[in-house]
Amino acid sequence: MLLPLILTAGLTACVSAQFQTLRFPCSQLVTERLDPLVTPGLVSPHLHQIVGGNAFNITMDPARGNIAEISTCTTCRFKEDKSNYWTMVMYFKHRNGSFIRVPQIANDFTGAPNGGMTIYYIRPRAPSKNLSVTAFREGFRMRVGAPNARSNTYDTRSGAVNQTTFRCWDGTGIGPGTPSVGALDSVQFPAHQCKGGIRSQVYFPQCWDGVNLDSPDHESHVAHPSVGKVDGGGSWMFGTDCPDSHPVRLPLIFMETVWDTKIFNDKDLWPADGSQPLVWSMGDPTGFGHHADYVFGWEGDSLQRALASDRCVSSLPENCDVLTLQNDKEINQCTQAPVVPEVTEGRYLEKLPGCNPLQAGPEPATTVANCDAVSTTIVSPKPTLV
Repeated sequence: MLLPLILTAGLTACVSAQFQTLRFPCSQLVTERLDPLVTPGLVSPHLHQIVGGNAFNITMDPARGNIAEISTCTTCRFKEDKSNYWTMVMYFKHRNGSFIRVPQIANDFTGAPNGGMTIYYIRPRAPSKNLSVTAFREGFRMRVGAPNARSNTYDTRSGAVNQTTFRCWDGTGIGPGTPSVGALDSVQFPAHQCKGGIRSQVYFPQCWDGVNLDSPDHESHVAHPSVGKVDGGGSWMFGTDCPDSHPVRLPLIFMETVWDTKIFNDKDLWPADGSQPLVWSMGDPTGFGHHADYVFGWEGDSLQRALASDRCVSSLPENCDVLTLQNDKEINQCTQAPVVPEVTEGRYLEKLPGCNPLQAGPEPATTVANCDAVSTTIVSPKPTLV
């Protein structure tokens, strides 16, 4: 994460100066085999973990209304954030071939949320010439990552190359370096056991075309900024200026999820050949299919006001005096019951939920024909304009 292990007043000021960040936890809302951003040809639907407002449903169609107004609660620390954030779910494959969900644990300095994620909204910084940001608008949606990928196909000169990564905790702390560019980070699943667990990390694109609130692939209306120089402080990941095709600078959304893989570090559970046994819920044993989705749902202009406040972007939620804090009990009691009738966790399963067999590639994964699992696929809402 973007904070040191011990926060003092001086260190907090230093962190705020380097990373002007609105940072907060969101506990788990539901684990569900629903994918509202269904794109033809994707291996989908697969199991997702969702956090945020409880207006989440399979369509996420803006025509249903403003999700900030429809939601009656949110799992996020700030009451004003009814957005939805979701990622796939990690499973451990036992050497006997069965699967069990890897539990999530709270990130450092987030309190006691029930699993979920840590969410960051980050202001741009130099060397970008445009240091102002435009908050997302009602109806905005996007996805980052490639669920079908089974190898790293991104250009190494592109900001997308490290947009989804893993941090292997060594058991003594979170490790040094900016997420995605540190010595302990990898784009694929770590090949060895991680003594302290694994943190998955996602950077969303920061540049918007200013017109489309969504696109057919849920990606084309946004883009990463130009790549900055690698200086060890993360400017390469945070980028510089937006391309002319996507001139509107958005806050950088960064997400972290901590997976308690250390409970599976018994060598007798791992494959006899020592190969890594972690898989994503869409049948990805490589980690390259790592992806995440976002639907904007902040109340009114609350996000814009928070991003304009130096107190709010100090990385400490309690400093933010323009938003309403919720305690752990409040965020943990906001939940949804799964609507798909299937067992997905709590015991070893013969196969992954849905029709998601392991596909190791390196070719992209393909959709399973004649799937006999409970159907959750729908026609996606049409892209919307400002």
